[in-house]
Amino acid sequence: MKQIAFVFLLLPLFVWSQTTFDKAKILFEQGEYASAETLFENYLKTNPTNTKTIEYLGDIAGHQREWDNAIYYYKKLRITFPKNANYWYKFGGALGMKAKSVNKFKALGMIDDIESAFLTAARLDSKHIETRWALVVLYVELPGIIGGSEVKATKYANELAAITEVDGYLAKGYIDVYFKRYQDAEKNYRKSYEIGHSKTTFNKLYDLYLNKLKDKQKAQKLKEEFDKKV
Repeated sequence: MKQIAFVFLLLPLFVWSQTTFDKAKILFEQGEYASAETLFENYLKTNPTNTKTIEYLGDIAGHQREWDNAIYYYKKLRITFPKNANYWYKFGGALGMKAKSVNKFKALGMIDDIESAFLTAARLDSKHIETRWALVVLYVELPGIIGGSEVKATKYANELAAITEVDGYLAKGYIDVYFKRYQDAEKNYRKSYEIGHSKTTFNKLYDLYLNKLKDKQKAQKLKEEFDKKV
């Protein structure tokens, strides 16, 4: 009887905890990040090792551009689960966003850690799309003197192509646009659009026509074509 009574005493606490997490999750999905953060923090006090709560708090910090907090939470996950590619990716992403918000000298000191996090994620998961996109962008945007390389960027664009043709063509188009090879970019974006027929592939090609190639006729024709298929 005492054991049964003890269980019933704990039941309200369990129900409250579950309700708190569920409410926080709903608020997060609705974009109510500040309110969700408060509930997740309260839930974490009684469930300090709850992985999903820690990840949500990291995601909330990212949405609120609180990069130090995001790094803190993702680092905890990365240390606890060193073979989880997604945690390494999120950690590297938070570092990368912080690097963009600080002075150039401090940002330079963060590049090795950012690159290492993304490379680790790529090694751990051969099909992790977001990591390969991050590496494409990183190697394209970094100056060659500190590790930037079109060859490296293309390597990960090719890896993306092996996972999904659409992302492969989008990544190659992105590289072409960065280096102002707009005719090549058109070919790659056109292929991604023909395969994907998505809002993303349309936007990339439409933006190229309108803002890079300055071809309003092609842009309009593409828009009419896309609108018919939506």
